Amino acid sequence: MQRDRWHALRQAHDAVLSGGCPSTAPRSVISESWLRSLAARVNPDQHEAPMVFERDELGHVRDTHPLAVALPVLRDTLVDIAEDAMHLMIVTDADGHVLWCEGAASVRRLADGIQLAEGARWAEDATGTNGIGTALAVGRRVTVHSAEHLVRTYHDWTCTASPIRDPDTGRTVGAVDISGPLRIAHPAVGALVTAAAKLAEGQLQVQAMARDEQLRSRNMRHLISLRGEPGALVSPTGRVLAAEPHGLLPRRVDVTAELVRLADGRDGVLEPLAEGYLLRVVRPTGRPRRPVLSLTFLGIEPSAVLDGREVPLTLRHAELLTSLVLHPNGLSAEQLALKLYGERGNPTTVRAELHRLRAQLGAGVLETRPYRLCAEVQGDFLAVRAALRSGDVRSATSGYRAALLPKSEAPVVRDERTDLLAAVRRAVLTGDGVENLWAYAQTDSGLDDIEVLERLVRLLPKTDTRRGLVTAKLRRALEDA
Repeated sequence: MQRDRWHALRQAHDAVLSGGCPSTAPRSVISESWLRSLAARVNPDQHEAPMVFERDELGHVRDTHPLAVALPVLRDTLVDIAEDAMHLMIVTDADGHVLWCEGAASVRRLADGIQLAEGARWAEDATGTNGIGTALAVGRRVTVHSAEHLVRTYHDWTCTASPIRDPDTGRTVGAVDISGPLRIAHPAVGALVTAAAKLAEGQLQVQAMARDEQLRSRNMRHLISLRGEPGALVSPTGRVLAAEPHGLLPRRVDVTAELVRLADGRDGVLEPLAEGYLLRVVRPTGRPRRPVLSLTFLGIEPSAVLDGREVPLTLRHAELLTSLVLHPNGLSAEQLALKLYGERGNPTTVRAELHRLRAQLGAGVLETRPYRLCAEVQGDFLAVRAALRSGDVRSATSGYRAALLPKSEAPVVRDERTDLLAAVRRAVLTGDGVENLWAYAQTDSGLDDIEVLERLVRLLPKTDTRRGLVTAKLRRALEDA
């Protein structure tokens, strides 16, 4: 049965890479990895892992890497089992560089033949589809078996790897992998690798707690020196380790921000310490002026101006701003992902876009946890909404020059675009102003609106030169209907 599976995998590999259609398609995680690897110009026939670190460089890289503290627990968990099963235990950094490779000497000699060795880089863009590189790429445990490897040289191997994340920041710091010759693959390896990764993360958590305690004990005097004034000790990564009063801050703050907004609306500043930060609450010196953000989103090309400075905008950033403007109390990354992408939304993607948008806007405009705008926002679509609410149909129709971000397919924009169009249309059709109907008929939305054109033909005097134009438009619209 195993031999049949290997044969089917190799047939699928050969068929896909030759442009054919395999009888058995590879798993999606594999086919997607093949695409990424080929896009990185990895040659399936002539490729080997690049050796990045020489032996004399590797010692320093290992000693300074976060996973050095977790190596003993990984060895205790995996090395004896790997040796007995004729496998290797491999630990890498987040970029796929092999830092430790331990196991049976005979298997290590085989691994050396394919550069599966300490100092080599096994990321997808360097070595193609493999357990280490693909696990790092997709952020979860992956097994790559035989011809699922893109490079044919590795088809006699099987490997299972899992990313290891820093419990403090959530960032991937490396991966743990068990690799071995194909003929001795074992189904229990996957569960073993997952358990090892969790143990390593637990060890990182223990180390982080010890560092926190050291930071508190060494720096508590700075918090005490505030003499009852509000403040906090903050770790280098933004975790709040001690605060006075308790509950002054959330569990984590953004240490890259110039100001930290407190729950009561006050601002805090971060003062660097030898390790971490001391947060002091800024004494109010009068009501601070909020920046003014002006948005022009009715039309194909969105634009934004912040305090007189034009801000370059992508469509995605315009969609983010629309979401935040419509929800002034703020949204989480998960909520924004749903509003921008629907059920397929990825909060990680949204956080990356928010980070870029924040850099474009500058400090003090976009807050986190939750994400919200701290600016006086003016917008053409907001002005139309306000005019409709106050019954000022003339201002609403003159302001409604085009649809809201017509190129956008984001659910939150589609909903607002539909609601705004329906409200303007209803207002002009139920009102008695010919000029409002005429203004709406000049927009893309009203250009072929049969009901609007029919009403205009009825209301415009026969002596009005516009009547003939509207009549012609109505005739064309009826012919196309």
